[in-house]
Amino acid sequence: MNRIAIIGQSAFGAEVASEISKIENVKIVGIITPSNQDKDPLYQYGIKEKLNVLRFSKLKSKEAINIFLELNVDLLVMAYVTDIVPLEIINNPSKGTIQYHPSLLPAHRGPSSINWAVINGDKKTGITIFWPDEGLDTGPILLQEEVEISNHDTTGSLYFNKLFPVGVDSMIKSIKLVLKNKAPKIKQNEKNATYESWCS
Repeated sequence: MNRIAIIGQSAFGAEVASEISKIENVKIVGIITPSNQDKDPLYQYGIKEKLNVLRFSKLKSKEAINIFLELNVDLLVMAYVTDIVPLEIINNPSKGTIQYHPSLLPAHRGPSSINWAVINGDKKTGITIFWPDEGLDTGPILLQEEVEISNHDTTGSLYFNKLFPVGVDSMIKSIKLVLKNKAPKIKQNEKNATYESWCS
């Protein structure tokens, strides 16, 4: 039985968790969501399914790290994470840690990648599932899927109609590749890297 933990939030995190629960030979041993967000969909999903739901104000805290290490995780899935996850957690699972990012890395690294793709007039964007490391969205790429940006797309329509469903599907594909020991690690091309901060 493969032991999976999920760090995340929002409807995206909840949908990923729901789809993970359908994979054979997988047990969700922990769902970690932001503290003080009782209405968060991932938190609500974990409570409804009677899963081990954990909440920490900071994942870098000794408490969070120690409790995570006790979970004996095979694969950590990061689905919509806004907190900084320390390397003590990222490097602990036996099969590694994978993360969702809503751009075609190394383009649009940073917290507002969807916004900047629209603002810059990009004709395409996509999602990346990657292996996080000590940098910000810099780890090796596991899988990417491209989507078109239409002239009518807003940040909301681009996310909810395209990047959200493609992201969930890609996360599940990636998990299955990892569990079969067939997941690639493709180094990002730093020559093509761009970074934008929060969109104000």
